[in-house]
Amino acid sequence: MDEGAEKPIYVLGLGGSLRRPSESEVALRMALRGAEEAGAETDIITADGLELPLYPSPKMDEHPAVVRLLAAARRAHGLILASPAYHGTMSGALKNALDYFQFLAHDLPPYLDGRAIGVLSTGAGTQAAVQTVNALRDVVHALRAWPTPIGVPIHESRRSMAVDEEIDERTATTLRAMGAQVVGFALAQRAWRKALSALEGSRV
Repeated sequence: MDEGAEKPIYVLGLGGSLRRPSESEVALRMALRGAEEAGAETDIITADGLELPLYPSPKMDEHPAVVRLLAAARRAHGLILASPAYHGTMSGALKNALDYFQFLAHDLPPYLDGRAIGVLSTGAGTQAAVQTVNALRDVVHALRAWPTPIGVPIHESRRSMAVDEEIDERTATTLRAMGAQVVGFALAQRAWRKALSALEGSRV
């Protein structure tokens, strides 16, 4: 790679289900595929990676899983959050992981400022799946990030989806489009920051 070339956009996926197999993880991987098709590098943290101590707890910032989560979040140009719908909201595992982003409060920029985040949920009912997507978007706003225009509530999900890792064509297309939106926003942010830096340099 040319040393002067910019690094690829990096998109981090966080899955909120500790269940194996998991419908929401299958959907998350499909969304990440869309990010990859748009030119991004991706990574995913699910299951064991989200078995974190309950926030807050003593010496929590030294826990290996917490260290990995925060390092990946700091590196990410965008994220995709996935959760099963538990009583109309996100899983406790995902919410606990997101609470650890408080450690990003004093970063520059703070929290997840300037990053796009796609959200998806899986549930047996439409209402629960939609409520979970809305709850995830509320957290995204609280972390100063930008939820993508496309959010994906997958209702009437089935265990067969997790076992066979198959998603209907329409849902798969929507998930990949959401992943691509995360990358598109990240590229736009990169171009904007570069232009802003050049403008500030011309004023010196």
